[in-house]
Amino acid sequence: MFASLLRGSELADIQEKVLEGRRLGFEDGMRLYASSDLTAIGTMANIVRERKNGSLAYYVRNQHINYTNICNKFCKFCSFYSLPRDPSAYTLTPEQVQDRVREYLHLPITEIHMVAGINPRLPYRYYLDILRAVKEVRPDVHIKAYTMVELAEICRQAKKPLEEVLPQLMEAGLDSLPGGGAEVFSDRVHRELFPLKQNGDEWLAMARAAHRLGLPSNATLLYGHIEEPEEKVDHLLRLRDLQDETGGFHCYIPLEFHPEKTDLEGLPAATGDDNLKEIAIGRLMLDNFDHIKAFWVMISPQISQAALWYGADDIDGTVMEYEITRDAVTDTRQSLTHSQLMDLIREAGREPVERDNRYRILSRS
Repeated sequence: MFASLLRGSELADIQEKVLEGRRLGFEDGMRLYASSDLTAIGTMANIVRERKNGSLAYYVRNQHINYTNICNKFCKFCSFYSLPRDPSAYTLTPEQVQDRVREYLHLPITEIHMVAGINPRLPYRYYLDILRAVKEVRPDVHIKAYTMVELAEICRQAKKPLEEVLPQLMEAGLDSLPGGGAEVFSDRVHRELFPLKQNGDEWLAMARAAHRLGLPSNATLLYGHIEEPEEKVDHLLRLRDLQDETGGFHCYIPLEFHPEKTDLEGLPAATGDDNLKEIAIGRLMLDNFDHIKAFWVMISPQISQAALWYGADDIDGTVMEYEITRDAVTDTRQSLTHSQLMDLIREAGREPVERDNRYRILSRS
């Protein structure tokens, strides 16, 4: 059936590479982005997905905590940050972080995802203290915290290099890095949208250092704003090169840009087809990544279901609270129960599997 689908297609030679397990190159990536044949792209991505993970669809019981929304980076794509004197500005104390954790002690959460804005008034000890605070309440939980942007600020506050800071954070309870803050590894996009954050080379250098110290991370790409296809392909290839070098990435997560309440509010939102295409192309280009995540909070539970047939093998988790983007209709926090996650996966025709942060299977349901 698949062979007949692409017979005579402009993508037939890419199909041949996929079937033979050969690595795709820059021009292949450009042709995938230029193609309107989403069915063919998704079918090829599904071949890779099932080759690596069969029909398994991973999820995690997790909780997100955003410890401050104060930020001095002023990224044009961000609707989350506040200035210190804004009525909406907040910074959680370590005790308040513990209160957030205690709210869900009745649930078997295995991962806490903790990221935030860049508040220059927070001292180095704060970042150590909130890690310890979480572990005091949930000693066995896996803490995935601090983007590369946050780590740069932590090093500035510590007045120490990353190679000294990371072991101290790990001793305090840091188990892995989330991989956000990469946006797009394009100097042009960096200049236009987030010039106060580190550039692509600096992000990759920090990820390399973390991996060498035994601290794994995820990898992301923010799409749907002003980026061009060649910039996205270059981004994917640079991630792939670093994965060849370190093997430190667990998962790749394409992140949909939400224009509402940002400086780019006039831009059209990504469509469901756009979301599926990004996931599928990521799966095809990143042959050395075992896992591709469809982050349901950003692309909706329904598109995440479809994405399980377009290259994704993970739909994230329960989340509990997520404040960086909000539901475009209700403007409310978003979460899914364990049973809702299971139902989503089963309805999509996949087998739900609960994982830990390192994709070790905890249960099959």
